[in-house]
Amino acid sequence: MDEPELLPHLFRTEYARICVVLCSHFGIEYMETAEDIASETFRSALETWQFNGVPNHPKAWLYKVAKNKALNHFKRKGVFNDNVLPRINTHQMDFEVPDFDLSDDNCTDSQLRMLFAICHPVIAKESQIALALRILCGFGVAEVAEAFLTTRKTINKRLYRAKEKLRSLKIKIEYPGENEMGDRLETVITAVYLLFSEGYYSRSQHSQIRKDLCLEAMRLAHLLVQNHATNTHASNALLALICFHSSRLDARQDLHGNPILYEQQEKHLWNPELIANGNYYLQQSAQWQTLSKYYLEASIAYWHTISEETTEKWESILELYDRLHNMDPSPMIALNRAYALMKVAGKAVALESVKSMDFGSDHFYFLLLGELHSDKDPEEAARNYTKALHLARTAGERKVIRDKILKIGPRT
Repeated sequence: MDEPELLPHLFRTEYARICVVLCSHFGIEYMETAEDIASETFRSALETWQFNGVPNHPKAWLYKVAKNKALNHFKRKGVFNDNVLPRINTHQMDFEVPDFDLSDDNCTDSQLRMLFAICHPVIAKESQIALALRILCGFGVAEVAEAFLTTRKTINKRLYRAKEKLRSLKIKIEYPGENEMGDRLETVITAVYLLFSEGYYSRSQHSQIRKDLCLEAMRLAHLLVQNHATNTHASNALLALICFHSSRLDARQDLHGNPILYEQQEKHLWNPELIANGNYYLQQSAQWQTLSKYYLEASIAYWHTISEETTEKWESILELYDRLHNMDPSPMIALNRAYALMKVAGKAVALESVKSMDFGSDHFYFLLLGELHSDKDPEEAARNYTKALHLARTAGERKVIRDKILKIGPRT
């Protein structure tokens, strides 16, 4: 990797590891201190490496500086003996004794324990994701604000309130007890799922896809399946779902960032390694005698990685959507089911299935109606496409819809 690219890459990968390990040592009440120390470490790297060059072992350099800054901070604050020493179970006064373990195993374990702390039920869903992006993924406040389509001020307030809640309730950075693990793990999996969903179809006005969010969700899902206590049916199914969908990310946009519909995607751009990983984790999740919405969604995503347009493919997808809709009758699932029904039974049957449903002002609904009317009633198709055009969030989506309107041609 070129030197100009090295420090930003290390910031993305190591900032969170340093933050989480320091928090694990000192307690969640020192979260902001850990963030400051991690930021100061990278500031020192920027200043030092610019003049002295990149060290032979840059990660080791960062870890050493972070350790020294952490110890110096608590020495200055005069809290080491009273607050920190008891946490690390030592009675020695030698400041060289505490070892901030930044090994891969400890970093992985610390991040997973932090994920459970951040996704505590007392924290609102949006705040859980914001904290995960900031603390576990190393996103800046501006990046988090972009992900939520809001201002830095709003995100700063949201982060502050969430941290205060964790601090006031003395939430520990630890795995929940055996009796709590099921419910708490479900909350964690939901947070990772929402993080991926935000990346896969972003609320940002500038980009429909946030690949960085998708990759971070995949990384966190990997943490779950790598740990014995969290390696469950749902966590494997979630990772399979993320792998299958991520395999098509490069095919979902053109060079200008405009979305490419599924039928027009260039199949050679699909990532075969991620598809293979998805198959592996889907098979792993099938070992449990249970069924989750993540498994059904992952199974649907699997069929979308089959490039051949066969009757079996769409019949299988429709059957899976039927089961998923019974489990979670949400409007988006109903719309996706209608699309699969169109592929199996034709546009007239699919249109009949959605006519009596109320989807509010969802532009996907009007986009689907336009497609379903396109053969028999071009005027009605154009009216629905126009409604979808006014409701679409990104410039790329509006371009796709305009192209559909133009394809209908002039009307009398």
